[in-house]
Amino acid sequence: MNNQNNFTREDIAESLHTNFGLTKKDCAIFVNDIIEVIIEGLKTSGYVKIHNFGSFKVTRKKSRIGRNPKTMQKVMISERNVLKFKPSKMILDYINKNNDT
Repeated sequence: MNNQNNFTREDIAESLHTNFGLTKKDCAIFVNDIIEVIIEGLKTSGYVKIHNFGSFKVTRKKSRIGRNPKTMQKVMISERNVLKFKPSKMILDYINKNNDT
């Protein structure tokens, strides 16, 4: 894993390479293809569910007035799509079980 707290595409590909013995190039292609399939699903249906992992959902946020915290000047924040992720119960249970120890 890289030095930061981020888990990158390269980290996932490296893990696949280490655990399954596939070439690094094939692993990188595999990871990128999976991410592209998820993105395409979000573009077409606005919802992607991965069993025992979680679901991604595109929702629309209305425009609103925000404030620049430095200048306190009001600014209009435009309407936009946002992505929401809801982890599965299995993932939540796993994370919470590991935090108890």
